[in-house]
Amino acid sequence: MNIALPVLALATPGQRYTCHGCGNCCRDFTVQLRPKDVARIVEQGWMARLATNPIVSFRGQHYLRQRADGACIFLMGDGRCQVHAEYGFEAKPIACQMFPYMVAPSHATAQMGVSFACQSVVENKGKLVNEQVNDALRIALRGLPETLRPVTGLTLAHKRLAEPGEIEWFTKRLVAWIESDSPLRIRLDGIAWIAQALAVARLTRVRGARWNELLDVLFDALAAELPLHPIAPPSPRQIAQLQSAIFSRTEDPKPLAQGAPSRLMSIVNQLRRSRAWRTGRGTRVVPAMGSQSGGSASFAQVWRVTAASDTHESEAQAREAIDALMTRWLRASIEGGRSWGSGYYGWNAVDGLAALCITTASIGWVARYEAAREARASVTLDDVRRAVRRIDRTAGRAPWLGRTSERLRIAFLVRDDGLRRVLHGHF
Repeated sequence: MNIALPVLALATPGQRYTCHGCGNCCRDFTVQLRPKDVARIVEQGWMARLATNPIVSFRGQHYLRQRADGACIFLMGDGRCQVHAEYGFEAKPIACQMFPYMVAPSHATAQMGVSFACQSVVENKGKLVNEQVNDALRIALRGLPETLRPVTGLTLAHKRLAEPGEIEWFTKRLVAWIESDSPLRIRLDGIAWIAQALAVARLTRVRGARWNELLDVLFDALAAELPLHPIAPPSPRQIAQLQSAIFSRTEDPKPLAQGAPSRLMSIVNQLRRSRAWRTGRGTRVVPAMGSQSGGSASFAQVWRVTAASDTHESEAQAREAIDALMTRWLRASIEGGRSWGSGYYGWNAVDGLAALCITTASIGWVARYEAAREARASVTLDDVRRAVRRIDRTAGRAPWLGRTSERLRIAFLVRDDGLRRVLHGHF
């Protein structure tokens, strides 16, 4: 099918992005190559010029080679891309051209999104994203035509196809709650409460107007219901699941750093590191996080870090800025098509919302980790910025997040107030 879907602008107001040349994406990301990218790099003759093959194979896919420090083989000393400098923007791999834009197709439209792994996006610097829709569209048409083709079978819940308008009303009610005047911790608790309620509900016969009415009842009851259901500390098993989720959201296997091991050995090593995260307790040092070295904070130290408080003016300002950042990230994740459907491993909307709660809790924990590494008692805006960038870098590009293990984690945490308990206290 060659139908090109119209691309909708990101609904999140005020979101900005302009590349400021920080080079972080060229130092931190593993760039997967499409067949046309490989052919173009070979045609440009880089193997002879660099005296090494700039393309490496890993787990059956092709990637750009990275140096020992994690930087792309094409990153020059002045922070520019050598391919871009010599051959122009359109000669770069399509993943590099597209970043930080994202396009998620549905049955009638494609939704533009933006990755918060980009420092300029996190700091909200540059031109309004909605003024750049045509840029994203041109890149997608040129190198990612599948993102502009209709996708059928969008599901609302397990084995429950979405009917016209249902996802839109779900999104509208979520965004209205996210933008409400309640403190951030209350809004996050409300999202977790909604996710848990919908995950255990039988929605097969709740359709159309009845679905909209159900959402109205649930969201309208939040302000009154939440105080009646105090949040207990997470259980050891719930903590283990959160820590395992954090590993999954920070893991980024690097072919060069791992010496390009076999697919089997790479998976075995990944499972070992995942177990170290899941079983981490007390004075045990937090293992390495992705390409970042570990060894600077214990699990107990991380859990003792608190959210920014309102007791001092500087912390109150940080809390307000953190609130604005997390609100912007949540809206962009939901409205940018990155929380369910084609933008999130084909998942249904209810499971996608539960996964978003776990991802939010992971951001909070990583922010606490950043504070613990520097022996601070509470998190700062910079801690949260670093955490958002680190966690959001896997959004839609870590295949293990779409597999059975993640679904089983959600099935466990939606019960016994699990989502609320692991999310509580981070913000």
